[in-house]
Amino acid sequence: MKRVTIAAKAAIKAKFLQNYTNAVSELKYNSLYELLVAVMLSAQCTDKRVNIITPALFEKYPNVEALANADLESVKKLIQSCSFFNNKAKNLINMAKMVVDEFEGKIPLEKSSLVRLAGVGQKTANVVLIEYTKANVMAVDTHVFRVAHRLGLSKAKTPAKTELDLSKAFKTDLHTLHQAMVLFGRYICTARNPKCKDECFLQEYCQTTKNFKPG
Repeated sequence: MKRVTIAAKAAIKAKFLQNYTNAVSELKYNSLYELLVAVMLSAQCTDKRVNIITPALFEKYPNVEALANADLESVKKLIQSCSFFNNKAKNLINMAKMVVDEFEGKIPLEKSSLVRLAGVGQKTANVVLIEYTKANVMAVDTHVFRVAHRLGLSKAKTPAKTELDLSKAFKTDLHTLHQAMVLFGRYICTARNPKCKDECFLQEYCQTTKNFKPG
């Protein structure tokens, strides 16, 4: 894979910002609580599936206090069509309990505090901060990972190291660029049969159509 020049990185960034000016998450939510729950559920699960699951979940458990006192089997039943629903149900309840017990019922918006919550890793925390506060951080999911490697922006084998590469390459507007790369990877630079000729506005910078996955 050839080295991407500073000029090419700037051009890629400009094209992403031009094509996804107001890019936001496709997860549906009405509060920070709902956003955090939706992002936690979205791990290895599509946003479309999460949006089908959450209305009933939020109706029964409308806030963090309700979820903290939820019945585990009830939560499992509500999210059973989601991947890894057993672990996610446990993490959701434990997350809510920690928010109530340690943060006076208010979900923290400091990354160091967010990642302390059950089921909340670096990527989840970053996605919440990007979406809710427009924080200048990068989050790497499977789509961002694939796009970054196809464009030669990273050779890293892990999402965490890919995040560092992208943060160094772009430096600013990371919240918009994250959302842009997610949407670009989801609908254009797809894992199989990417729309290279018809819809890709970055074809001149593409180095491969190989379907990269975290090692």
